[in-house]
Amino acid sequence: MTTIGVLALQGAFREHIRSVEASGAAVVTVKRKEQLDMIDGLIIPGGESTTMRRLIDKYEFLEPIRAFADAGKPVFGTCAGLILLASEIDGSYDVHLGVMDMSVRRNAFGRQRESFEADLDIEGVAEGYNAVFIRAPYIERVGKNTKVLASYDGHIVAAQEGHLLACSFHPELTDDHRLTEHFVKMVEKSKQTLAS
Repeated sequence: MTTIGVLALQGAFREHIRSVEASGAAVVTVKRKEQLDMIDGLIIPGGESTTMRRLIDKYEFLEPIRAFADAGKPVFGTCAGLILLASEIDGSYDVHLGVMDMSVRRNAFGRQRESFEADLDIEGVAEGYNAVFIRAPYIERVGKNTKVLASYDGHIVAAQEGHLLACSFHPELTDDHRLTEHFVKMVEKSKQTLAS
């Protein structure tokens, strides 16, 4: 069975666990770097990116997650997770994992009170997808191998680069599991490829 880990240092990890289970995969709550060896794919949830980075450093996750991604294992970053994956942040911030070729702008849609929902068409994944944006970043630029999956108000809000997936919104906060299901399929495909 395909096993997906949810990084459980901070943020909405419980909701992601529920979404993974609803998508038919086994799930591991990842709190120690050694658990990365037990999983086929990893979700980095939303939360507060600088706090998450502090905890990633404290529990020595940075290099192991980078190695996990470099080995071709799928990683899905949502909201703050998207920021952690990006190769460039606001043109000036230090990058975190830096594994996905894209530039992102933090809190681009405003503060907490400017949170909103929007219906998106996510290419190859879902039409009319109800996306929840909370202090959301957006993607300003993607590399030539990074595919734009969805935009809102002229800004990129979901993208995929091979085995890496990122979105600005919180797919775990609704009962629409189509984006999580897409990630589960990515993990299943990668598991077969890496095994052959």
